[in-house]
Amino acid sequence: MPLCSIHLLSLHTTTSNPLSTFLSTLRSIQLYPLIISRVISWVILPEKLSTDTLLAQNIHWDLLVILSNNSPLPPILQKLVQHQWNVIAGIPSVLPKDFSQKNQRLLHPDSSSVPKLTGALDKPRIADSAQNLELSSDLLSWIRSFYSNGGIEGKGAVSMLNLLSFKPGMKDSYLQYGKAFSSSIGSKRGGNAKLVGTVLEVNGQKKSKRAGGEAEWDEIALAHYPSILHFADMLASEDYQEVNKKYRVPALTDTFILCTSEIGVEEGVGGNRAKL
Repeated sequence: MPLCSIHLLSLHTTTSNPLSTFLSTLRSIQLYPLIISRVISWVILPEKLSTDTLLAQNIHWDLLVILSNNSPLPPILQKLVQHQWNVIAGIPSVLPKDFSQKNQRLLHPDSSSVPKLTGALDKPRIADSAQNLELSSDLLSWIRSFYSNGGIEGKGAVSMLNLLSFKPGMKDSYLQYGKAFSSSIGSKRGGNAKLVGTVLEVNGQKKSKRAGGEAEWDEIALAHYPSILHFADMLASEDYQEVNKKYRVPALTDTFILCTSEIGVEEGVGGNRAKL
């Protein structure tokens, strides 16, 4: 089973142009992540697991970096990082093959291949909170603002980083949700689970039946959407919420979702001036 390492990074603010400096340093050492993405916003906050390490001191996460190995970041990059949160996960053996090419097709699709919105946002049902992956007024307001004012990132593809911890005996319920996501409720809105993995280690704590703490995370998923509006359209729809409430919500002990964008960092990684 191939391994990947997931790194959430908060960069030193004392560094001049911290994002651009990190990207240029990454390019100079010829390190090529599976994913490098700018963290945009929390969608769901963790409530039980990793709250201290992810949320304490109001940490602002800047980058998501996913490497196709379980190695730590090289020292030259580490010195640019103020805070980090790391996960080692096992991924399907077929996943790394041609990943870069597949990912580029997702990030820059032919316009004719992007599904149209279903209209669920015309009169959305608003929930009190987004914690169960429903559309709250705050989340909808942020989504509309990001789409209108977020430049190329606001109009482009987004990737949602999901961490999942399952209730005992409830993983099969989540698999039912995943099946529906890939066959209908997600796919018809351009949703794609482009990276999935089994958590083996969190912040150096190996997963085991007795580990507890942060090692209680079970799976990671990075879900792609053609735009933030496609994600919102899904959340606002009755067909999605029926499956969400039946299979996903009851299965989870805890979860978090971070919205990220690869669009804004592509040029910097590719060797040109970063548009940040």
